[in-house]
Amino acid sequence: MTRPILPVNSTKVINAWCSYDIANSAYMLSVNTVLYPIFYQQVTKKAFGSEMVTFMGMNIKNTVLYEYAIALGYFLVILLTLSLSGIADLGGYRKRFMQSFTVLGSFACMGLFFFTGENITLGLLLPMLAVLGFAGSLVYYNSFLPIIATPDRHDRISAKGFSFGYAGSMILLIFNIFSLQNYQMFGFSDSLEAIQFSFILVGVWWLAVSQIAFYFLREERKEVSWDVTIFTRGFHEVFNVFGYIKKHKTMYRFLLSFFFFSMGVQTIIIVASLFGKAELGISDTKLIMTILIIQLVAILGAYFFGRVSTRYGNRTSLLWMLGIWVFVCLSAYYVHEEIQFYVLSALLGLVMGGIQSQARSTWSKLMPSDTTDTASYFSFYDSTEKFAIVIGMLGFGIIEQVTGNMRNSTLLLSLFFIVSFLIIAFTKLKKDETSLA
Repeated sequence: MTRPILPVNSTKVINAWCSYDIANSAYMLSVNTVLYPIFYQQVTKKAFGSEMVTFMGMNIKNTVLYEYAIALGYFLVILLTLSLSGIADLGGYRKRFMQSFTVLGSFACMGLFFFTGENITLGLLLPMLAVLGFAGSLVYYNSFLPIIATPDRHDRISAKGFSFGYAGSMILLIFNIFSLQNYQMFGFSDSLEAIQFSFILVGVWWLAVSQIAFYFLREERKEVSWDVTIFTRGFHEVFNVFGYIKKHKTMYRFLLSFFFFSMGVQTIIIVASLFGKAELGISDTKLIMTILIIQLVAILGAYFFGRVSTRYGNRTSLLWMLGIWVFVCLSAYYVHEEIQFYVLSALLGLVMGGIQSQARSTWSKLMPSDTTDTASYFSFYDSTEKFAIVIGMLGFGIIEQVTGNMRNSTLLLSLFFIVSFLIIAFTKLKKDETSLA
């Protein structure tokens, strides 16, 4: 049965789409960025007596092992989404796949409640599955952007989505911090038990708030034969898109630049709290407050660079932000005082919100106007980002393992941003209107 097509530029639909950022960003902020790294470090150190843990017969630093696990989770995202995105375009299953990944991620998040430190396999497997659900759902979430709005609105809508996410996720994090600091009021025996409960709360929030987007988003459903050939046809759709990208230098160069700066951006988001604690000895409470400040500044950054892009173009906006990212990474090597960390964190927040929203909208505007393969195009976009995270996290972890110092890894990240800056500087971000036909 054919379903009615979404109205384009509908305020109600756009707000519903943006609401999914509120749902999934709660996981990224509360669990992946703030609470779980802190919880993981504490319980593994308590269980094994030091930062060195035993896993599969190996002695390895707890933070390095976590970084490898997250990298593996993102690698699995690439394999799954590339194989499914062609099917999503063929049959109109974007929302169905988005729902499936959301359920997987939210339940994996809730399952973290049962991690105690000794069962370290569970403490690595569940974050991998949560990352798989989070990143997998975003492929299909992002693919709705060119469906619900015309290109002239993509910058502001993308920025609005990220701003919704930053603001909404802060609400839940503030509550989790309050329950952590006043754990006795909530009947918890200690702060770690309060953190464990927050994992359940975030998972429920993710699943519940996402229903707003699922209610309003729809797509044209097409009849497809569900047999073994569906995967062959799905891959065929993806390879067609890849062939188009290779022939269009602007898309290809932007994707290459996106790959390099994603290695830096996403790695920094994941390890920022680990860096502050391991290298500067900043307390958990101060780290959490710093993350909140970053989120607030990120809201302003998303809107500010959205305006810059509207007035001066995506290329100018991206170059400004990449220049700031280079400065942040190089400066991080010399950071030794808390106040320096806070200043850099504020700068990080400004460009974190801007570069993520601008990258998404730039890609959506570079896609051919007559394409119906939005999931396949965004599968390449998101797979590029996830592969970048795999390389970035592995590189960061290896350098930390070899040198015993996270600080050295920041120099590698600065190199990624410099390469990305140079690619964008010599690329005109204008869409080639050549048809797919």
